[in-house]
Amino acid sequence: MTSHSYDVIVAGVGAMGSAACWHLAKRGLKVLGLERFDLGHAMGSSHGLNRIIRLAYFEGSHYVPIVRRAHELWRTTGDEAGMKLLHVTGSIDLAPEGAGPVESSLQSCLDHGLVHERLDGREIARRFPAFQLPEGHVGLWQPDGGFVASEKAIYAHVGLAQARGAEIRTGEPMLDWAPTAQGGVVVRTERGTYSAGRLVITSGGWIADAVPALASKVSTVRQAIGWFTTRRPELFREGAFPVFILSVEEGAFYGFPLYEHPGFKLGGPHFGREPMDPRDDDRTPSPRQVALIRECLRRYIPDAAGDPLTLKGCVYTVSPDEDFIIDAVPGVPQAVFASCCSGHGFKFASAIGEILADLSTSGQSAFDLTPFSLDRLAA
Repeated sequence: MTSHSYDVIVAGVGAMGSAACWHLAKRGLKVLGLERFDLGHAMGSSHGLNRIIRLAYFEGSHYVPIVRRAHELWRTTGDEAGMKLLHVTGSIDLAPEGAGPVESSLQSCLDHGLVHERLDGREIARRFPAFQLPEGHVGLWQPDGGFVASEKAIYAHVGLAQARGAEIRTGEPMLDWAPTAQGGVVVRTERGTYSAGRLVITSGGWIADAVPALASKVSTVRQAIGWFTTRRPELFREGAFPVFILSVEEGAFYGFPLYEHPGFKLGGPHFGREPMDPRDDDRTPSPRQVALIRECLRRYIPDAAGDPLTLKGCVYTVSPDEDFIIDAVPGVPQAVFASCCSGHGFKFASAIGEILADLSTSGQSAFDLTPFSLDRLAA
């Protein structure tokens, strides 16, 4: 067994943890990142080539300042790493008029001065003929939206962190941890015991193992994504087709232009998420989930309704109100965590990494984190 000392230990090196490692390391701190799987693995919620970034945010206007910072950081981090992480395609929210999502996205644009357009069904069909929407659907177009290359983002953050001296250990999950009388922490793995002044916990579906206060507050579910054969790929190429959220009677689906895969990527539906234990190694989407996705394609995006080329599942860690939880472990201010991002967190990872670095070094953030406190979920 080995024993080493660090300034900060990061438990979980996925989207959030890799970003935290980078922001901590570039501040000159001695950082250890512990990851239970391989780097860029497909057992959590950060794989699948890309993830949407939306600035028009129907989940709440309070998210917009953080996602704007994330948008900026994805660009600058990509530049520093020599990778293109941020792809600006424009984003569109599509829903029946008056149903809520388009109106909430519009409000977030008005609150924060985001460039946007409200589109009726005729204009949606003219700009994006791949959609065949029901009568009464409208759209909220925001030209700054797009997607982030998900695995590349993790590789970029880790590579930059390592270049600043961070140590990243894969295949080495944190087994347990404890605060010390000196105000630090001790972390134990199968390979050794490590001490640090601060601990950052970003372990996704395994978060409740490290933060028992979350055990009754969060759940884990399997979400399905797939890539499907297109009949007219020219309609879906990057530059001609946006990222989108589509709300229809079957649920809320999300999709992308073609990117590094011959198939058209669609995920969802929102209500089709199925409970799962992250310790179960099977990530295969259920037949029910696949059938819902294929029915959405058949009805609303028929030129992408071909045979599936790739099907994957991912783990969402969901809070009761589906807002994030970013806080210190109760009674242990030297240990902070971010998880329970409820399936809409990846886009924020670059900024949340910075937030976690701020909380670990100063105990404060430039952003109002009150909406994401653990206390809001107190019974």
